[in-house]
Amino acid sequence: MKRSVYSLVLMDDVVKAVDEEAYRLGTSRSNLINQIVAEHLSCITPEMRMREIFNSVTEFASSSFKIQQQQSVSLMNLKTVLEYKYRPAVNYKVELEREPNNFLGRMRIYIRTRNQLLISMFNNFFIYRIDFEKKCLSELGYNDYEFELYSGSFTRKLINGAFDSKKTGTAISMYLAHINKALQLYFSSPESFPSHMIENEYRQFLEQFII
Repeated sequence: MKRSVYSLVLMDDVVKAVDEEAYRLGTSRSNLINQIVAEHLSCITPEMRMREIFNSVTEFASSSFKIQQQQSVSLMNLKTVLEYKYRPAVNYKVELEREPNNFLGRMRIYIRTRNQLLISMFNNFFIYRIDFEKKCLSELGYNDYEFELYSGSFTRKLINGAFDSKKTGTAISMYLAHINKALQLYFSSPESFPSHMIENEYRQFLEQFII
């Protein structure tokens, strides 16, 4: 979204109030004024778009995930636990680009444990998952799948499917639910993991959404 520089004459008390609110929200004076004016005039700002996306994620994901308090309009943290001994926590972090191009943002999934067996299982699952996702997306003409895999942590960029905010939020929440289901099944029994069923479900997901 293009920005230009303009001069405004404002009352000192207004500027003081804006500065205090901008500090509380962790943003700048000009960005807050831009948001206030845009909302008053029914213009869509990046912040409004991100809020709409995360509201949609909350609507669909709240039944399966514990949603953490948002510290930033561009960042959402969710958590679930694996039905496995010690019930390790798995954290999901979704960070959106303010002005997305090819990528909507990024998603990080990481496991909270020091148990090396659990970390190894987590990594093995995502080694398999990365290969499969790359293959499926490549078949549809998306060859810019970008990821990072470290010890107990997987990050991938989210492809911008150019959907409206609600549909984007639905796509993210459905992807979260699919990954969570696959992880739960894998940890419950790696030897009998129903990969064929999970892969079919993912292909069905890609018929509706690219993310």
